[in-house]
Amino acid sequence: MRVSLDVTAVPASPAGAGRYTLELASALSRRDDLELVLVARRQDALRWRHLVTTRGRVRALAPSVRPLRLAWEQVALPGVLRRAGVRVHHGPHYTMPERSEVPAAVTVHDCTFFDHPEWHEPTKVLVFRRAIRVAARRAAVVICVSETTARHLRSLCDVAGEVVVAPHGVDHARFCPQEPTTGADERRLRALGLEPSRPYVLFVGTVEPRKGVASLVRAFDRLAEVDRDVTLVVAGRRGWGHGPVDVALASATRYRDRILFTGYVEDDAVPALLRRAAVAAYPSLAEGYGLPALEALACGAPLVTTSGTAMAELAGDAALLVAPDDPDALAGALSDALSASPDDPRVQERRSLGLEIAAARTWEASASRHVEAYRLAATA
Repeated sequence: MRVSLDVTAVPASPAGAGRYTLELASALSRRDDLELVLVARRQDALRWRHLVTTRGRVRALAPSVRPLRLAWEQVALPGVLRRAGVRVHHGPHYTMPERSEVPAAVTVHDCTFFDHPEWHEPTKVLVFRRAIRVAARRAAVVICVSETTARHLRSLCDVAGEVVVAPHGVDHARFCPQEPTTGADERRLRALGLEPSRPYVLFVGTVEPRKGVASLVRAFDRLAEVDRDVTLVVAGRRGWGHGPVDVALASATRYRDRILFTGYVEDDAVPALLRRAAVAAYPSLAEGYGLPALEALACGAPLVTTSGTAMAELAGDAALLVAPDDPDALAGALSDALSASPDDPRVQERRSLGLEIAAARTWEASASRHVEAYRLAATA
């Protein structure tokens, strides 16, 4: 079966949905039960041809600028798919050609554009609200990354096609409890300005409104008053709407020197940060999936995340759960995790369960669920 995958929205330094698309493309390209066609931006041909090698093809035809790219998807992509003999087209980032003879599978990562537009850039709210409604009406299959997202989608839209839940995977060669080479993690931490012997609370992700980083800074301000050794490390680029984080930082004047914003970190540094973290904190208000939480579990890091979210669905009893946007509760959970002995049976049980959960989540398993979705779409 020949399947096309739209990779035009994947940036040079991918995170979130971009990381998902990249890992999915890689896993699909290794399968022998489908032929993969990647639809890419014009300047990205070499990047993607290197990935798919001999078992796939690249159509590097899309414009680079987002508005032109979205228009090209509607006007020109249907003809590209028809000429390429594609059986199913996958839009992994909400959008799809609305008038195409080729059935489409569309991934919906989350639906907070509807009930929390303040968490997103206004232009994205307009584009993705419409895209989700179109996918619900026209896609042969809608792929959701978690049951949480699937329930949210069904509560907002009448979905005409099948809904398939295909959770993300994790790269176990990178995200694992053991460092690849003795001393490698320590060198990476020092390169980021960290003292490896000093305990730190770690957040990994883009700094944007829904990630709860402002609450984390406020929680750390309470925690740092009693724990004089701990540091807060925020590893990720500053995205849209980081004003509340700046306000929280301005009020955390006593312990500001113990808060480190690294900016975007290279892929190889993230597992090292997670393996050495005293606690991984992912206090996001809502997520479609929450891949950093899974990566923390795969590295054996103690995890604190938010209840009632996709992260809670993923981690369950392997994490300490707190209500979203509650700095006091978050500070308490972080303090509990920091003060617990590694020999505490409850700590060992959470770690063991986290590793077990992560072991079942691979990109190969995710790719298999996507192939099931493609087969459904092909027969719709």
